[in-house]
Amino acid sequence: MKNHAPVPLYRIRNIPLHGFADQATCLAFLFAEGEVKTGTLVVINAEQDKPLWDLIAEAEYKYADGISIVCAIKRKYPQAEVTRVAGADLWEALMQKAGAEGTPVFLLGGKPAILRQTEEKLRKQWQVNIVGSQDGYFPAEQRDSVFERVRASGARIVTVAMGSPRQEILMRDCRRHPQELYMGVGGTYDVFTGHVKRAPLVWQRLGLEWLYRLLSQPSRITRQIKLLKFLAYYFSGRL
Repeated sequence: MKNHAPVPLYRIRNIPLHGFADQATCLAFLFAEGEVKTGTLVVINAEQDKPLWDLIAEAEYKYADGISIVCAIKRKYPQAEVTRVAGADLWEALMQKAGAEGTPVFLLGGKPAILRQTEEKLRKQWQVNIVGSQDGYFPAEQRDSVFERVRASGARIVTVAMGSPRQEILMRDCRRHPQELYMGVGGTYDVFTGHVKRAPLVWQRLGLEWLYRLLSQPSRITRQIKLLKFLAYYFSGRL
């Protein structure tokens, strides 16, 4: 079996994250030795504020979803060979791999109709073995029963589409079940089913997907203001 070079860890704002050379490297890391990793997989981007950074610091696997974090890594570690891994693209690659390997998947989060469409498309497109699902609109008192359903399903991959910080809180609390890989995917189900449009490829390649989302959804301005705080860290050398 082919041996892969270890993935380097970089520390940004005192949080260690994996620096993947590309998406294929990230996928190979998650499926090393033919077995999917266990733990929690979360994105790191400059829009996240300190309370959320403190929360995701507990996750086992963190990767750079935003171009700003990639630039920060390269500024602090000039020899780093790291690229942005878009969460939506990684999720699709992970689902395709799960379908090919027969890895059982549990889908958590999203609106009921969107969740059903996501299940149907995954089964049709990649023959994904979906062993359970639960939309994101359940009361807090049902959380333990949802956790139990996940455990009983035999899932090895659980993708959680609830948005931040709710999905990060839920994944942290789900860690009592170490046999699964939990991945926070935000609004990915909406994108996958065509209900939300992603930025054109040219915007993505230029690292301007954040700007496209802002222009398409001006209400995101409060999130984008957090970029200014990150820039202060960047230019002051406090990364």
